[in-house]
Amino acid sequence: MVKEFEGQYGIILGGSSGLGYASALKLAQHGMNLIILYRASRIQASKVEADFQMIRSFGNQLLTLNMDAAREDKIMEALTQIKPFITENKVSLLLHSISKGNLKPMTGKNKLSSGDFQQTVQSMGISLYSWVSNLYAQSLFATPARIISFTSEGSVKPMKGYAAVSAAKATLEAINRSMAIEFAPAQITSNCIQAGVTDTDSLKRIPSYEALKEMSLKRNPNHRLTQPVDVANTVYLLALKESQWITGNVIKVDGGESLQ
Repeated sequence: MVKEFEGQYGIILGGSSGLGYASALKLAQHGMNLIILYRASRIQASKVEADFQMIRSFGNQLLTLNMDAAREDKIMEALTQIKPFITENKVSLLLHSISKGNLKPMTGKNKLSSGDFQQTVQSMGISLYSWVSNLYAQSLFATPARIISFTSEGSVKPMKGYAAVSAAKATLEAINRSMAIEFAPAQITSNCIQAGVTDTDSLKRIPSYEALKEMSLKRNPNHRLTQPVDVANTVYLLALKESQWITGNVIKVDGGESLQ
């Protein structure tokens, strides 16, 4: 297999499962050294570490940090560990795959609070800019570099129990567009990937999980759900040097699901 990213370093925020982990596997297969930030309890740690061994099997360097990447106060702490790991190298890719939000309805006894909105928008939206700003301020981005984040159709399509995440994803997309303009002089591109309904742990937390899957299978002209590998393949394509002229977009990776 051709290792197009040999010698490059990428940071994945939320890379222990789902789309983030699938992307880590794909990038590692093609030679990229990785820094993965994730959150896992002691009970989950053994499975997560076993999954990380698969990434290590490709022979690249891997640094894993079990911390909350969405917290502002943890970014500098993470960077103090990342800088010695990459030595004199720079970061060619930042992939934002943080899934930390509130899935409460807007009415009823257990309704969303303002604090729920703020925490979700911060974690799933604003944290992208926080990471980019800190990496840029410390001159840690390579030239060129890629910023990739994951959004969803829920950013524009309302769904019960999804209001806070919807607001976060809309924020993420707005930040993505602005970063594409303001970081262009540094040859840093920024794109969002909007995956179709994908059967991940994050999807299972949505109250209407089963109904979403059923509706997706009906809508999708390929009559299957989007798979994490479908999304990982697009991350790979956007990480290639040939993608330099693609920036500021929300790229749908759904097999045509959103067309119907």
